[in-house]
Amino acid sequence: MKFKYINTALPSFKIGILLLLLISFASCKNDYFDKQPLDSISDGTFWKTEKDANLALVGCYNIGAGWSGEDFWNARAVLYLDLMAGLGSEKELIPDHVTDGTLNASYWLVGSYWSNTYNKIAKCNNFLDHIDAITFDQTRKNTIKSEVRTLRAYSLFNLALYYGDIPLPKKLLTLSEANTITRTPRAEVWNFVENELKESAAMLPATRPNNEMGRITAGAALAILGRVQMAQKKWTDAAATYKKIMDSGVYSIEQGGFKKLFIQTGENSNEIILASQYHEDTYGHVMLQYLYPESYGGWHQFSPYNELVQSYECIDGKTVDVSPLYNPKAPYENRDPRLDQTIMISDRTKFKGVTYISRPETNSPDRMSRYNWSGYCINKFMDSTFSGNLMNYGGNFTLIRYAEVLLSYLEAKVEAGEAIDQTLLDATINRVRGRAGINMPAITTKDPNLLRTIIRRERKVELAFEGLHYYDILRWGTAATELNRQFTGMKLTNSPSTYKDYPVDNQGFLIYQKRAFIAGRNELWPIPQSERDINKNLSQNSGY
Repeated sequence: MKFKYINTALPSFKIGILLLLLISFASCKNDYFDKQPLDSISDGTFWKTEKDANLALVGCYNIGAGWSGEDFWNARAVLYLDLMAGLGSEKELIPDHVTDGTLNASYWLVGSYWSNTYNKIAKCNNFLDHIDAITFDQTRKNTIKSEVRTLRAYSLFNLALYYGDIPLPKKLLTLSEANTITRTPRAEVWNFVENELKESAAMLPATRPNNEMGRITAGAALAILGRVQMAQKKWTDAAATYKKIMDSGVYSIEQGGFKKLFIQTGENSNEIILASQYHEDTYGHVMLQYLYPESYGGWHQFSPYNELVQSYECIDGKTVDVSPLYNPKAPYENRDPRLDQTIMISDRTKFKGVTYISRPETNSPDRMSRYNWSGYCINKFMDSTFSGNLMNYGGNFTLIRYAEVLLSYLEAKVEAGEAIDQTLLDATINRVRGRAGINMPAITTKDPNLLRTIIRRERKVELAFEGLHYYDILRWGTAATELNRQFTGMKLTNSPSTYKDYPVDNQGFLIYQKRAFIAGRNELWPIPQSERDINKNLSQNSGY
């Protein structure tokens, strides 16, 4: 049976009514900090019972269903981050424009991440401002307060990661306060976030019963804390944080199949630490409509780059530039099994018995030449067990997996300058690479420079399209290199010197798109101009 906290916490309320109540808690015409209700239920009459507290808690978890806009919880918006990071493109170039050198303060997308995330923070602040007025069991109260503090901390961390210095509202603001608040330095924001997560993790349960599936656990708070510490290069602290998760014994690498992690039947896997919760019909989302190729009823909105494809090793554990198993004329053979389970490849990938075809000379609706496509498509989240409306998918979207914890723990140990032995490698990266059905050769090198390259490549291929690569290249300081280059697409010919139909490189791969990331500017997103028009105290990031 599938359990969803968003739907089981308050069974007597329909989702539509619930969302109406949530909107009343977070209504404001001009900004996203002041959220006092102007009508409907008011704070003065609502906060009376534990039932009220639980209803408001669901409101803090609410990420929006259907066509909800961009934030750091929404499935489509999280995937967008990896497209911004150079793992692929979107048909209308919506995320591409964040890192192609054209980004400006009026671009609606960065405004959407900002406004929707502060909307969530306001709900959390409203909750924390009022919860102590209700009398009920203190242990339960401490738990739900810690959940909300963790939700807020995750949102604040991401805002500071992408925008740098940001407003840091710790309570519900008046309209005057909201329209005059200034930016807090990123280091101070992250310090606040760290403290919130440490205190919350100590109050949260290690596991949840089935009827609370999807709620924040101690492991989730610690995993977010680890990300914050890795972003600040606090290697020793991060290693200690991740070791707590590993020692808890709660999580493990899924052995039922890599692909299972990304479809409905695997969403309760012990590998999943934190996921955005959805439910068909009552709280579904539309990402599959974007994701599926047109041949399967979707819009084929996303096109992976060949540079990601070429990052997958051959089955001997060697990269394509050195492996004797790599055949330039058949470049998709003898490759890491995760390649086929992540990327749809023309004339190779089958889904529900239908072969995906994108060759330009065909009449396939997915032929590369029809739109701004690379010839590849994302396979990772395509769910062969689902036969419903692609705009009403109920599968969760994973935000943090145990695989990330193991890879981050190893990276933190390497960057801290600690000695690396085979026992550590086998407990971390080799456990990820060696999962059933993948069985990639074990890593044996102890050289920190070689390991750094291997770990970074492993994160790229293991976690592709899960929203982490942008975070990674920003903290590694490689964004300008990764995103200022020519990107390629599918293999079109084995005779590139004589092929004339489409531009190809010397290996016969489509010359596809070019990014022109501006070093020294695009590492941060601009503060939305619409916010600065209201609040004159909001300064702007350099270059915008």
